[in-house]
Amino acid sequence: MRISMLLSYAGGFKEAVKEVQLLEKAGLDMVWVPEAYSFDAPSAMGYLAAQTERVTIASGILPIYSRTPSLLAMTAAGIDYLSDGRCMLGLGASGPQVIEGFHGVPYTAPVARIREIIEICRMVWRREPVRHQGEHYQIPLPQDRGTGLGKPLKLINHPVRSDIPIAVAALGGQSVEMTAELADAWLPAFYTAEAASAVWGKALAKGQAKRDPARAPLEIFAGGGVAIGEGFEDLRNLSRPQIALYIGGMGARQKNFYNDIFSRSGYAAEAKQIQDLYLAGEKKAAEAAIPDSYLAKNSLIGPEGFVRERLYALRESGVNALNVGFLGRTIEERVRQCEVLRNLVDTL
Repeated sequence: MRISMLLSYAGGFKEAVKEVQLLEKAGLDMVWVPEAYSFDAPSAMGYLAAQTERVTIASGILPIYSRTPSLLAMTAAGIDYLSDGRCMLGLGASGPQVIEGFHGVPYTAPVARIREIIEICRMVWRREPVRHQGEHYQIPLPQDRGTGLGKPLKLINHPVRSDIPIAVAALGGQSVEMTAELADAWLPAFYTAEAASAVWGKALAKGQAKRDPARAPLEIFAGGGVAIGEGFEDLRNLSRPQIALYIGGMGARQKNFYNDIFSRSGYAAEAKQIQDLYLAGEKKAAEAAIPDSYLAKNSLIGPEGFVRERLYALRESGVNALNVGFLGRTIEERVRQCEVLRNLVDTL
């Protein structure tokens, strides 16, 4: 299993990169660089490429509405070049509040758009003249639109790789099915081994049945917070604020993808209660309403035996790569947790 983590630079970006350098030596394989509506991810990815030697540098995620498909392909090819072939293009739809509220672009047809974007990106990386007349993207622009002077062009530079891995952050059934069919990696949210089959099993099976057999198996990333050792169980509570935010307040009441996943994972009553409390401004009560059982299933926090059992459960559910967050008050403690996890994973 590869071990990945989401880059957190709340304490400063350059400081975060120094920590990644230490984690890389301790066994970290991959870093997801977030964007949301913060600083852009590609700038940080380029900096990471210059400061690291081995880790895969993945966008986690680039929203598909804020860039053209060709620019997404160019960006990934550029970072792949800077990093000597260590880029992964992570794509996702984000949500209507960010896309329409921050970017001012209609949030429409996310699954169909990502399907077309994947096709266009791979065309660009193969250095083919880009010709794509889809429902959502027409390249070149048809003669009756614009100046009529557009012509098929191919990427000037020769990419390091002609097939850069693509990850998709997908939650809904159609999106997960498309991801299993076309993408190289899947980045789910609120994943628990026990509920994975009920929530995503049919969609994954349908997509994998249509998958090109020449493409490597889909890499599925999940895991949670990491604190391996005796007496660490209370650290599971550190995730309560973020979980409550996503389940309770991320998106509108009638359109919250994370709340839906939590509900379908066996916590329907709790999902409604958390959302009601959060939207009423009772955030602490919403956090308290998150079941302890969920926090245990959604983490790798506890004695080594417990964590080993969770790793086995994840693997049995289909997870073949980890997406984690190392807990500790100091860099040294977090690096130590990475070393312990690396050693544990290598013995499975």
